[in-house]
Amino acid sequence: MSDTYDDAGSAERRARTLLTAIVIALAAAGLAYRALVLKRLEHTSLVFVGIPATLAFILLQTRPKTAIGTVNKVIALALCLSGVVFGEALVCILMAAPIFFLIGTLVGVLMNWARGTGASSDSGASRWRGAIGLALLPLGTEGVVPGFEFGREERVSVTRVIAASPDTIRTLLAATPRFDRPLPPFLRLGFPVPGHASGSGLAVGDRRTVMLMHGEHHSGAVVFAVTATDSSSVRFTTVSDSSYITHWLDWRDATASWEPVDNGRTRITWTLRYRRRLDPAWYFASLERYGVSVAAGYLIDALATPRSGAGSVGALTR
Repeated sequence: MSDTYDDAGSAERRARTLLTAIVIALAAAGLAYRALVLKRLEHTSLVFVGIPATLAFILLQTRPKTAIGTVNKVIALALCLSGVVFGEALVCILMAAPIFFLIGTLVGVLMNWARGTGASSDSGASRWRGAIGLALLPLGTEGVVPGFEFGREERVSVTRVIAASPDTIRTLLAATPRFDRPLPPFLRLGFPVPGHASGSGLAVGDRRTVMLMHGEHHSGAVVFAVTATDSSSVRFTTVSDSSYITHWLDWRDATASWEPVDNGRTRITWTLRYRRRLDPAWYFASLERYGVSVAAGYLIDALATPRSGAGSVGALTR
């Protein structure tokens, strides 16, 4: 009978210890994030690698029976609470979730492997934890250590064939922007969405102002000016951007170029140049390229495709 009570007491102690570790881990993650924001490091790898690694290391000090499962459960809890803990929007949570789970799982796997090597003492286990921490350190320093970063300047182009003449496309681009076409599903995940727009004309110096709405987070306007134009192209260069988009990237310019194809159709290419702000590059570079390519395709549909026409046929992203 006493053995049963001992087992129950042991299980209760383990549960209390794990709960305490969860609370400490979440508090540490929240404080770490706030500190990084104050140091203007919220876009670096320290957030997306360092914070999940911190969560994992704290939790694994309790020696849970299923390390990986425990770590990922708490990461899921942290992400669900991140609107409170980190003050982030849903789209930020969705973008961060895969890398958080990846780093948490990696730490769990390495710790399980280290324990399985037969570390015979607490000092031996501590040495393994230190070695794992050192192994993960380079992953969390991109954007923090001066000079340790990958190329940030990006260029994405989307080409489509529009059932309209070059003159029609030029007329559409000269008008005040209208964003009444449905947004693609990816852009409806919680990104800022275009609202009121003003400005027209394709002469050098003509401007466009687009208000980007972002739910309860701050909204802001992005202002573009025409900096180059001819009979078959126009370039809009960013003048200012106070929208939430600047948390992820800085717009450089947008160039639309077009040429006739056949049967009254026109091939239009929309090129967007921007500077990536999020690290690590191995994760966010491809994700941002995809998002920008979706945005470029939407701009062709919304700003260069006649509303009474048949739309566009065919697409090529590069």
